[in-house]
Amino acid sequence: MVNVLRSLIFYLGYFIAMLVCGVLFLPPAPFLPLGSRYRLLNLYNHFIISWFRLVVGVRYDFRGHENVPDGPCVILANHQSEWETVYLQLLHPPVCTVLKKELLNLPIFGWGLRLLHPIALDRSRPSRAIKQVLTQGKQRLGEGLSVLIFPEGTRVAPGSRKRYNKSGAVIACRAGVPVVPVAHNAGERWPGRHWVKNPGRLSLVVGAPIATEGRSPEEVLLEVEAWIEATLEEISEVPRPVTDSAASAV
Repeated sequence: MVNVLRSLIFYLGYFIAMLVCGVLFLPPAPFLPLGSRYRLLNLYNHFIISWFRLVVGVRYDFRGHENVPDGPCVILANHQSEWETVYLQLLHPPVCTVLKKELLNLPIFGWGLRLLHPIALDRSRPSRAIKQVLTQGKQRLGEGLSVLIFPEGTRVAPGSRKRYNKSGAVIACRAGVPVVPVAHNAGERWPGRHWVKNPGRLSLVVGAPIATEGRSPEEVLLEVEAWIEATLEEISEVPRPVTDSAASAV
């Protein structure tokens, strides 16, 4: 019952913050340069991360932020919950996120997303979505944005595993920018398919940048996946599955 009460209080603040930010931040945001727009709209993200820690009783264990490069990069992270979609916007802004286009239709939240130049995909047309990721991903990197991709493609519950897609590695190799791997156990504190949140330790580790020049996407992705899985073995409270995995085709 304590977790239920904490979760109710958390969501009360969550939606009030969304409403306040929607009223105060969205009207001026389109008139700001992109960098200033990110700083303004990311105030909401900062609040949610802090509010989650305070109300739910989460202890953050962040490591490796010194590994984030100065220039644009492709961030590849495992995907367990909504938490990392909020926090990773703060890791190396401005960062363009690859997401499903349905999110852009959400009131307030989706309107804000539209202003941050995401790559919004129609998952009902996978072949077109792949071309869109590759084309727009390289374009965003050329504009000075980093690109955030969840190579599993969807939320994967703690203790489960899904094949990684190599599109993020392809973008990085084509643009000649490094890949920054990220591993976390956020789904253990903020479940992806249940509204009740759990107190405890939430760990996030940023790995050293992985060079892409002169390397194949398959080779890069295998290194990324091996690092993420090894790090999850270290930080996860839920045992990882024992399975062989290989990079999938785009």
